[in-house]
Amino acid sequence: MTASRPRVVVLHGPNLNLLGSREPEVYGSMTLAQLDASLASLGEALGVEVECHQANGEGALIDHLHAARGRVLGVVINPAAYTHTSVALYDAIKAIEVPTVEVHLSNTYRREPFRQRSLTAGACVGAIIGLGADSYRLALRYLVDLAELDPNS
Repeated sequence: MTASRPRVVVLHGPNLNLLGSREPEVYGSMTLAQLDASLASLGEALGVEVECHQANGEGALIDHLHAARGRVLGVVINPAAYTHTSVALYDAIKAIEVPTVEVHLSNTYRREPFRQRSLTAGACVGAIIGLGADSYRLALRYLVDLAELDPNS
């Protein structure tokens, strides 16, 4: 991958480092490493570099968002449990002025009532939920389309 290629940052929130072993009936059997590899491969095909980070702490996610400001064409974020609680992440997403798509592996509307409300989605250009790993892949494709990149040019 070359430094001259456009970049998309993917941020995974708390407990997503346990993908593949944590509640596979809800989150699936794919590990985080497998998910990241699939996103890197799709990014290659789309002509973008994909940079993935996982953090269990809210502050670390905010730091990654701030670091993305002015250097990426978009952000894909799964805030995980912070989706339902974090005004700070909402503020950070708005502040960086980078198109951001919120994603979730599970359909949060089919889960506990407290998971059916997102504080962070309102700061994003859109949200894709309940489609497993495809939620991430669709968000990546959307951001590339939004930037109108042509991998053949």
